Amino acid sequence: MSTNSCDQPKQVRRIKPTRRSVSGVMPFRGAGGIPFESLLERDFLKRMRFSHRVSSVVAQPVRIDFIDPHGRPQTYTPDFLVYYHQGGHSHVDYIKPMLVEVKPAYLWREHWRAWSGKWKAARRYASEQGWSFSIYDESRIRGLPLENIIFLERFERMTFDREDIDMVLNTLQETEISPVHYLLARHFNGIYRERGVSLLWHLIATGRVECDITEPLDQFIELWVPHL
Repeated sequence: MSTNSCDQPKQVRRIKPTRRSVSGVMPFRGAGGIPFESLLERDFLKRMRFSHRVSSVVAQPVRIDFIDPHGRPQTYTPDFLVYYHQGGHSHVDYIKPMLVEVKPAYLWREHWRAWSGKWKAARRYASEQGWSFSIYDESRIRGLPLENIIFLERFERMTFDREDIDMVLNTLQETEISPVHYLLARHFNGIYRERGVSLLWHLIATGRVECDITEPLDQFIELWVPHL
């Protein structure tokens, strides 16, 4: 099952600069920028941009009507809608698009009762659309995976010889999966080792090679060429 980009919702609320938080635009794989209005939203987008399974993200995607605890009509706009690559997977492995609210843990805990109505409405709306709904706080966004992604960003714009890149990719195609230390020993001995390490981090940062981003980035981490 695939998602037609023409059928995807468009941004329904414009994000304006605010003094209370940091806003900006995150470049997303050559498909233009995705606006955010907090550092936590920015970090969420970093996680989504790095994931090979994520195909696109829409900011402020839909308006959802609901009734607040005082009986007054209200409108709620979740932060993001995330779409996933489905490839040739069957319906059993289909990943539903995910409607997301990004909120610091202290805020959603403090306002849980007041906000539960709009979140119930979001879950109901998402279910009707064939989506899921999730709340993301620091525990789901930050930690070692984000630290790894931020570390890898410094290698993203580096340049390397095409021959060296093809050499590594061909080896990974042959072996299917290899640890960093094996690739370095095979292709980048002696004075070339440091350059080889940078090349491997560059390939991960640019999406040419994949790894388990929840693991430490060291010589033992295993790499492979992604297959969607």
